[in-house]
Amino acid sequence: MLVNFNDIDKKEVREIEILQTNKLIELIQYVNTHSPFYKSLFINQSLKITDIKNIGDLQKIPVTTKDDLYKNNKDFMCVSPDKIIDYVTTSGTLGDPLTFILTDNDLERLAYNESISLKCAGGTKNDIYQLMTTIDRRFMAGMAYFLGLKKMGAGVIRVGNGMPEFQWDTINRLNPTIAIAVPSFILKLIEYAEQNNIEFNKCSIKKIVCIGEPIRNEDFTYNTLGKRITDKWPVKLFSTYASTEMGAAFTECEFGNGGHHNPELLITEFLDENNQPVKIGEAGELTVTTLGVEGMPLIRFKTGDICKAHYEPCACGRTSKRISPIIGRKQQMIKFKGTSLYPPALYDILNTVDYIKNYIIEVYTNDIGTDEILINIGVINPPANFDKELKDHFRAKLRVAPNIIIDSPENIAKRQMPELSRKPITFIDKR
Repeated sequence: MLVNFNDIDKKEVREIEILQTNKLIELIQYVNTHSPFYKSLFINQSLKITDIKNIGDLQKIPVTTKDDLYKNNKDFMCVSPDKIIDYVTTSGTLGDPLTFILTDNDLERLAYNESISLKCAGGTKNDIYQLMTTIDRRFMAGMAYFLGLKKMGAGVIRVGNGMPEFQWDTINRLNPTIAIAVPSFILKLIEYAEQNNIEFNKCSIKKIVCIGEPIRNEDFTYNTLGKRITDKWPVKLFSTYASTEMGAAFTECEFGNGGHHNPELLITEFLDENNQPVKIGEAGELTVTTLGVEGMPLIRFKTGDICKAHYEPCACGRTSKRISPIIGRKQQMIKFKGTSLYPPALYDILNTVDYIKNYIIEVYTNDIGTDEILINIGVINPPANFDKELKDHFRAKLRVAPNIIIDSPENIAKRQMPELSRKPITFIDKR
């Protein structure tokens, strides 16, 4: 069972390194005994577990990719079926969902992660959280939040995703103080409140923990989505980044200067195209080694997410590193008419336009073998010549303009949430 690490993220950097080194050596010994994948990898690479003596030695081990997980999913499992308590799957954003298993100890680790992460965001046992994410459909996030809040001793209202009317009814009845939600859904809550004369500025919710979508720019200012929320509803937003594969989160503190790293749970690297560490200040692919995982531990797993690391201590007193907002996913980078960009750059522009209610971005390869972008937008009461104005807006911000198809918000909403989907689909890669 995971123990309390006594605010290790506020200790001296050297003390953090010692803890991580000890846990890394334990991990290497564990996977060499229990993981068919890593045991085979070590043999093929002529690696002995005694070769790994410190964090720097991790570079002796090849990285683990999503392709490795797809091709060898079961070989990453380190326990027998009778030890497995929970089965979850990834969202499948970049491919078919992957199966992950959690033991009782893994569930305790998950609860520990969320409890310290939500405390980092200013939560206490006296708060009541309204959980606006699904806790079913093999989804890890909703369960993780519930377990973490239970460990904190806070109140939890499991409303689930969608249903603005039910969300507001719950808020008015039970007076939650903090919500956990996808940012774009918060806009729908505001819109519903405005249409139904609900005084949302006077409601009990004062903070929102945002998941699944970025609300900040690289300099930590609010992006368009963050501004649209806070311009209407002066709540305090906290960004958090997590994934099923790492079973841990990077969550902002009250100062909003990046997601804090929990070093007792993850070793982090930021790698370039050649799997070499990037220079300080440069963006790299977040690569994690999971510590304390029993069911499916991962070593040097490349998340596919591009971000920057910040190493200076935070004003909150934490000394562990912080990560910037995710710039984009490596596999989603688009090379369009000589310009390289990521979907969030497109989202940020679309979110500034009031008459665009929802959208889906499609990327495909055209007949000359280059990337093409098609944006399907759901609009209400657009101005005359809005399509030209929208393209001019794209050119002004990105120097290029994608193709645009107009549709109704209802049709786009149906495409965004197909049957069995756990979160809205806003990007489709057909390349």
